[in-house]
Amino acid sequence: MITVMNEIVVFGGCFNPPLNSHFSLAEQMINEYKQIEKIIFVPASSKYQKAGLIDNEHRYKMLKLVCDKNEKFDVSRIELDFPRQLHTIETLNKIKEQYPKNEICFTLGTDNLKELETWNEAEEIVKNFKIYVFERGTDNIEEIITLSKFLTKNKQAFQKVENHIKSNLSSTYVRTQLKNKKSIKYLTPNEVEEYIEQNKLYKV
Repeated sequence: MITVMNEIVVFGGCFNPPLNSHFSLAEQMINEYKQIEKIIFVPASSKYQKAGLIDNEHRYKMLKLVCDKNEKFDVSRIELDFPRQLHTIETLNKIKEQYPKNEICFTLGTDNLKELETWNEAEEIVKNFKIYVFERGTDNIEEIITLSKFLTKNKQAFQKVENHIKSNLSSTYVRTQLKNKKSIKYLTPNEVEEYIEQNKLYKV
């Protein structure tokens, strides 16, 4: 008898700030794939040195406000608390240590899929971890895989997320709205909107 391991899905990103689209994608995955036990949001550390990236604690707290209300969602501080910037393979391996009885997977947009071959330890990633892929814009995952020898060789690692709601909404757009003193209602969860207002984030 084959035992199917429940999946823990790692959802990485800057979450600067977290958007409704982040959470709706995660919820949609849980609805679509019954083997998913939990989705863990992993905010990137400010050591990532991305322009405009606000303090780690603010981004962590905004995620936690939302995730605490969904038993299938969690937030990890793995990358925030580590003394240097972790590579994706290191983050995945550390989460695997925390959940040895689960299959660890992670999410990727087709924009990043195109660059996956250049990532640190890319071969180990595709060998050891299932990757859920969201199509961005007019991208077609099958075409992208066909155009790359690396992706074609490892196509068993990729699971296209079917029927997901595509959104062009970005955190950059939300930050611009805030800087221009415009509403972000319905773009972020209410808890995030309230936290941003209370802490006067992204206003400068």
